[in-house]
Amino acid sequence: MTTQTITDIAARMDNGVKTYGEGDAAVHALNGATAEFGRGRFTAIMGPSGSGKSTMLHCLAGLDTLTSGAAYIGDVDLATLKDKDLTLLRRERVGFIFQSFNLIPTLDAQENIVLPLTIAGEKPDTDWYSQIIEILGISDRLDHLPAELSGGQQQRVAAARALVSKPAIIFADEPSGNLDSKSGAELLAFMRRAVKEFEQTIVMVTHDPNTAAYADRVIFLEDGVFVDEMHDPTPDAILDRLKQLGA
Repeated sequence: MTTQTITDIAARMDNGVKTYGEGDAAVHALNGATAEFGRGRFTAIMGPSGSGKSTMLHCLAGLDTLTSGAAYIGDVDLATLKDKDLTLLRRERVGFIFQSFNLIPTLDAQENIVLPLTIAGEKPDTDWYSQIIEILGISDRLDHLPAELSGGQQQRVAAARALVSKPAIIFADEPSGNLDSKSGAELLAFMRRAVKEFEQTIVMVTHDPNTAAYADRVIFLEDGVFVDEMHDPTPDAILDRLKQLGA
């Protein structure tokens, strides 16, 4: 793995271990995983089912805690933060795009998009907000409730919400998993553009080689440890590597 200076690293995990249960029933979702995620890069995490990829994402994002080892956002060791400070860090520096959208059903699209800023008592950068809305093609849907939007439109709203506060890093967990192929491709193309044009940092978990091929880099996990990486990936090259891992 290429070593980067600390200022180039948006997130990293050092010898991360995550164990669920105890004794004979213990399951090691992560078993000494170490990886770095560069700023302004789009990284996909892949591996067989049960390899620990979602656990890695959740621990890096501060949504779950490691049993041992360390997870960092920038130079901040998440384990050193109290709950209040961790919540604040997630609000100010992290964006999330989940497979299930996680929109508030009683808020319209615009209210959902600016919700993280509203909670923080802030207002969006008008130019940045307008640019995101235009690129995502949802300017005519802003007064609609989530139930009045298609799946693709809901996910675009979720993507706008993740970007509106200009987070240091966005974590995406199977972001196109609930979308049809056209909507999924549009969302991934936007994520690719956000990295290339706006220098956004994205770390994404996916099981799909076509989805992972939108990334600059793919890291592969097996049995809870980092085993390989691939730069400028193609779907065929990814699929070949996954076959070797038994995915």
